Amino acid sequence: MPRYAAIDIGSNSVRALVAEVVPGKTRALWSDRQVTRLGESVFREGRISNQAMDAVCSLLSRMAGVIGKHDVDGMRAVATSAVRDAGNQARFLERAAAAIGAPVDVISGLEEARLIHLGVMARGPHTDGRALVIDVGGGSAEIILSEHGARKEAFSKPLGAVRLTEIFLKHDPAEAIELQRMEQYIAEKLEPCVARIGTRPFDRVIGTSASAAALLCAIHRIPNSNREEAERRKATARQARRLYKEIRRKTVAERRKMPGVGPRRAEILTPGVAVFLQAMDAFQVKTLHYAAAGVRDGIIADLASRRVGRERSLLDRDQRRVVEQMARKYGVAVSHARQVAALAHSLFEALYPLHKLPPESGRLLQAAAHLHDTGHFISDSAHHKHSAYIVANAGMPGFTDTERHMIAMLCRFHRKSMPGARHEGYQLMTPEERRRLLLLLPLLRLADSLDRSHEQNIEQVACRERGGAVVLEVRSRSEADLDLWAAERVADVFREIYGRSLQLVNMRSREWSCGGSSDYE
Repeated sequence: MPRYAAIDIGSNSVRALVAEVVPGKTRALWSDRQVTRLGESVFREGRISNQAMDAVCSLLSRMAGVIGKHDVDGMRAVATSAVRDAGNQARFLERAAAAIGAPVDVISGLEEARLIHLGVMARGPHTDGRALVIDVGGGSAEIILSEHGARKEAFSKPLGAVRLTEIFLKHDPAEAIELQRMEQYIAEKLEPCVARIGTRPFDRVIGTSASAAALLCAIHRIPNSNREEAERRKATARQARRLYKEIRRKTVAERRKMPGVGPRRAEILTPGVAVFLQAMDAFQVKTLHYAAAGVRDGIIADLASRRVGRERSLLDRDQRRVVEQMARKYGVAVSHARQVAALAHSLFEALYPLHKLPPESGRLLQAAAHLHDTGHFISDSAHHKHSAYIVANAGMPGFTDTERHMIAMLCRFHRKSMPGARHEGYQLMTPEERRRLLLLLPLLRLADSLDRSHEQNIEQVACRERGGAVVLEVRSRSEADLDLWAAERVADVFREIYGRSLQLVNMRSREWSCGGSSDYE
């Protein structure tokens, strides 16, 4: 299961997330959020203060330490509004990268909007129709129009809660003239967004960020310990207006006593609510929903969609050269070996939700795909045993002894009987190595069978689930009767190991049903 990490260095807080990703689902393994107010000194003086820089870099170092324990396949760290505007940006990025052990990307407001949209769409709930996403961060606010899950318009405006506090609200409680100037500024920044997006009714309006959560929690008196409840609530424009009228007259100390308002959030609650209220009015929105998604969720979704870390399941250049040289040495048809390796890797990735093996296992599967026929050099009879002998006794630079033994066992059992108590090489393996071998063998057997003709008829394979069965969709460039017939014979082994029946569908013909009667023509 691919595992990714994201760090979002915002103007008000730093957020981190480690998550596992499978098709249609993201499972958080660890998350953290710490208020840092990195933007305070930037919006006041134009630079990140030494104190803020020290605190944030110390926090980033601790977060990186936790992330390092999760063995992630990919990570991205980004910095947003405050760092975009900081005069000493270069110094901060140098120190932040050293603390994390990876570069930090300063992203534009539009890239921030893209990631927020990705995060909201990945987390849900959302609508398939016309949706408006409003994110009010510490330094900027992002306004996004989404239609049928696609981002149509996006704006990033300097309307963050920390920024507005530093620029406009100098007294506690804020004076009427300060609030008036802030409200006028917000209206001016929202005007081009409304002109472009329009006020045609939205199927759903979604507020993200801690400002949105605080608004919902304050309206419904949801305690911080139960903040996830906010995702099941909504706020009307009337409720938001009533809340704004209440908090604009309160001191910070008084706002801290309000249910659902944290002690640090109380300091910047007023401008955050003001932006949401004015946006709702400007877009003629009656109801606001909250989604606990943001930039870090978007980073995870983006890394997953780009399949970052996929290279870990592929042979590297040196390993590929080693196995192909061995294949040629022992008279293996390299075109067949490469085809089986490609099919095996496609099956490894497509069936990941079932086997959940570490990516490195894919490399060993590919290596075995190249070498499983080397035993023909000794004898066609029991060639699988001879292949295992050749691999087990070969010098294979780039592979450890344990990896070489796994490759040898994959070659040994790529045909005929499955491993059992009577097989010495299998008994020498640890329980975890045996489990890995058993899960990989059906994939190798399927890949080899799908090129039984040695004519590379199969162009592509894809898997999906249907009624508890695994449906293997095969796209062939020509008739592939022999290849499909051979693959059908692997169905029993697949069912034995994975506990699922296997059905093959030839995209050039009707369904080929494995393990039963066939209506393939």
